Amino acid sequence: MDRIVDIATDGRHLSAHRGFLIVSEERIEVGRIPLDDVAAVIVHAHGVTWSTNLVVALAERGALMVLCGSNHAPVAVCMPLDGHHGQNGRMRAQYQAGRPLTKQIWRDIVVAKIRWQAAALETRGHRAEAFDFLARSVQSGDKGNVEAQAARRYWPLLMGQDFRRDRTAPGVNGLLNYGYTVLRSLVARAVVAAGLHPSIGVHHANRGNAFALADDLIEPFRPLVDLLAVAMAERGIDDVTPEAKRAFAGLIALDLPGEEGVTTVTTATNRLAQSIVRCFETGRAAELVLPKPPAAMSRDGLDALIACP
Repeated sequence: MDRIVDIATDGRHLSAHRGFLIVSEERIEVGRIPLDDVAAVIVHAHGVTWSTNLVVALAERGALMVLCGSNHAPVAVCMPLDGHHGQNGRMRAQYQAGRPLTKQIWRDIVVAKIRWQAAALETRGHRAEAFDFLARSVQSGDKGNVEAQAARRYWPLLMGQDFRRDRTAPGVNGLLNYGYTVLRSLVARAVVAAGLHPSIGVHHANRGNAFALADDLIEPFRPLVDLLAVAMAERGIDDVTPEAKRAFAGLIALDLPGEEGVTTVTTATNRLAQSIVRCFETGRAAELVLPKPPAAMSRDGLDALIACP
C-alpha cells in the first residue's frame, strides 16, 4: 500500500539502501521503509539531508519529495520526468485541449466538490439542501463562480462563524495546510504516473504554479481533510502534531464508494488522473471519473484514523 513518509525531526539523514528508504540520525539508523511502498516523502524539519541515490530511487518509482515551509504548505517538489510510456502523446493532447473541453471538465469538478461539501456538512449534522441547488446551478467554466458561493456557506457551517481560511495562520488552518499537502502529493503522483504534466491545468493557471492540474483534481477530495481537521480540533488537537500527521497520512487508504465497489482514496486519485487522460484524448468531458462521496461520510472511519497509534 502507498505510504506518506513525513520527516519532522531536525537533523535526520535520508538515504536508499537495497530497496529501502533509510532514516538515520548521527549515522545511526532509526527507521526504514520499502521504497516500493512510498507515495511521497514530506520534509518539514530543519537540517534534513538526503542522498542523490534516494531522490533517483523515488523518482524511478514515481514517488515525490515535498519540501514544506513553516506553515506546513509545500514550497518545493521533486518529481519524476518520466511518468508513462505514452507520456509524449498524452502531454501533447493535454496541451492542445480546447477551452470548451477544459471549461466543461472544470464545471464537473466544481459540481463534485460542492456535493462533497454537502456530504461533509451532513456528516456534521447540518442541513445541506442549498448545496444541491448550488451544484445544479454550476455552468461551463463556473462562470458564475458558484464554487466561491458554496465556500462562503460551507466554512461557517463546518468550522463556526468566526473561522477564516488563512493559509498563513496556525491552529486549524495549519492542519488544513498539512492535510492538503498530503492529498496534493498523492494527486500529483497520480498525474505524473498517468503521463500528464502537473503544471498544465484545466482551471488553475498561475504561471508560478508547477502543480496546476493537481490543484484542479484535488478539489473534490478537500472535504475529507476538512472533516478530519474538525474532528481533531474537537479532541483538542489544534497543531500539526505527530498524531495529526499519522491521521492525515491514513486518509490515502480511506474507503470510498466507487463504480466497481468500495475503493480507496489512492485508487480514486489514480482513476481520476487516468480518466482525464481519456478526456484530453477523446475531447469528451464525459470520460471524467470523479470520486463519489457517501450519502453522509462516516465519522467512524475518520475517528479511527485519529485513534490509530
